[in-house]
Amino acid sequence: MDKSLEDIYKAYAKELYRYIFNLCRNETLAEDILQDTMLNAFMSIDKFKGECSLKTYLCRIARNIWLNYVKRAENKNIPIDDEMEFVSADNVEERLNNKMQSQAVHSILHTLDEPYKEVFTLRVFAELKFGEIGDLFGESSNWARVTFFRAKEKIIRQLEKENEI
Repeated sequence: MDKSLEDIYKAYAKELYRYIFNLCRNETLAEDILQDTMLNAFMSIDKFKGECSLKTYLCRIARNIWLNYVKRAENKNIPIDDEMEFVSADNVEERLNNKMQSQAVHSILHTLDEPYKEVFTLRVFAELKFGEIGDLFGESSNWARVTFFRAKEKIIRQLEKENEI
């Protein structure tokens, strides 16, 4: 492996794995998608034009690989594992240290409509900046900020409704 490619792997693999794991909720599949993502990125690094951050570029590749897996799984009726781990980031996410609350937030998160679910996931698990999230969706950073805020509000309201906080 080229030194610069090794540096890229070391710099982004952990965060990318957390993002992928949250998408698929399966350790083995997350590892496979991570490896496929890195391989794909390394093979096509000359196509990276720098229009977004490298982290955003890698997340976009990972997301596309995951979506292709889901399409294949749906076509073959393969069940997708429901086990999940949660990694926290800021204010609302700090409440997730309690395992029961973490499970409640996960349950609520997976009932959210898109793009709320994915924007929340990208912000919390992949720790992307709002500008990077906007780039992934072809939207502005303000759109990403508002969408994240709305997703967070929906989760909080549902938690309050279920008396979890």
